[in-house]
Amino acid sequence: MKSLMMALVMAVSGLVALAATPVETLSDLKQRIAPDKRTAVWDITAKQVSGKWVLAGTVGTQTQKKAIQAAMLKGGYRYTDKITVLEDGIPAARKWAQVKLSIATLRTEPKHSAEVATQGIMGAPVKVLQKCDDWYRVQMADDYIAYVPESSLAFKTDAQMRAWRKAKRYIVTAYDSRLVTEAHGDETVSDLVMGNIVEYKTEQGKWLKVATPDGRVGWVDAADVAELSQWSQQGFSAAQVEKTARRMMGSGYLWGGTSTKVTDCSGLTKVSYLSNGIILQRDASQQALTGKIFKKGTDWHQYETGDLLFFGNEKTGRVTHVGIYLRDGKYIHCSGQVKINSLDPKASDYPYLYSPLSASRIKGMVGTRGIVALKNHPWYF
Repeated sequence: MKSLMMALVMAVSGLVALAATPVETLSDLKQRIAPDKRTAVWDITAKQVSGKWVLAGTVGTQTQKKAIQAAMLKGGYRYTDKITVLEDGIPAARKWAQVKLSIATLRTEPKHSAEVATQGIMGAPVKVLQKCDDWYRVQMADDYIAYVPESSLAFKTDAQMRAWRKAKRYIVTAYDSRLVTEAHGDETVSDLVMGNIVEYKTEQGKWLKVATPDGRVGWVDAADVAELSQWSQQGFSAAQVEKTARRMMGSGYLWGGTSTKVTDCSGLTKVSYLSNGIILQRDASQQALTGKIFKKGTDWHQYETGDLLFFGNEKTGRVTHVGIYLRDGKYIHCSGQVKINSLDPKASDYPYLYSPLSASRIKGMVGTRGIVALKNHPWYF
C-alpha cells in the first residue's frame, strides 16, 4: 500500500509539472532569481496570441534571459521570444563604469528631482544596464540598482576593468582626506572620503601620487590610505566597525546616504562594515534577511558588539530601521543624527524604538548570502 501511495504521489507530481504553464514557470523563476526589484530588472509577461505563447518584456542581463530560455526548454514550451535585455543596448566601451567623484548620488529615477536611492563612492565599480539621456541605470557591487548622472562616472571596457583589478591601488582609510596637486600642497584635485579607491603611480617620502578613475592625478598623504590588497585581508573586527560608527557621531541623516559625509540608518551600517572590508546589502529590510538571525524577543544580553538590530512595525513585522549593537544594552544608529541609545527600558536613553523585531550577527557569516568580503568580490579582485 505504501509503495502504491508513493507511486500515486509521484504520478500526480508529474502531472502538476506537465500542467504548469509558462506563466507559472516564469513566476516561479522570478521568485528564485529576481525576487527583489531593488536588485534585479525583471518585467516579463507570457501571453497566448492566436494559440501560441509569446514572452515579452525586459530583463537586466543575459544571465537572466538564459535562465528563462533554460526553464522554457525544460518545460517543453514553444514560444516567440520578444524579450529585451537592457545590457545588450550598452556599447562595449561602456559596459562598466567607476564612480569618479568622492561621493555620487544615485536616484530612483533618471532625474535630479527623484528620490535618493543610495550613494556610490570613488572607485566603486558599477555594471551599466541602460542609458537614459544623460543618466545611466547601473547595478552596484551590493546588487542595488539605481540611476546616476553620466557626469559622475568614468566608463571602462572589460579590458580596462581587468587591468584595474590587477593594478596597485590604495583605499582611503581616513575619515576624510584630500587629493592635492603636489606633495605638501594645498590646491585640491578632489576631496576624498573613507572607502574611496585610487590607483598608485609613484611616491615621494610620505606622499603618494595616485590617479582617480577618470585619470585625474594628485598626491595624498600616505597616512590617510592603505594598499588595497593588504587592507582587504583584515579579519573580522567588531572594534573596527564600532570605531567607524562612533566617528560619525552627531552627523546628520540623509535618506539614501551611504558615505562618511552623511548617511541613513542602513548607510551607517554599510559604511561601518565596509571599513572592515565587508559589503552589506543596501537597505535595512535586506540586511535583516542576512547573517545569523535572532528572532524578536531575544534577550539583549545575548547580543554581541557588531550585531545588527532591526526595528519597525510590530504588527506587520516590516523592518524600517537598523542599528549596531555596542555593549551593555547600548546601540548606535542614525535617526535624525548618529547617536547612541539603549535597549534597557530602565535607561535614560531608552528611545521610542523599543525592542528589535530581530537581530543579525555578521561575525562568522561573511561569505553567506548578502554578506561579501570585498577581497572575494570579483568586481574588485
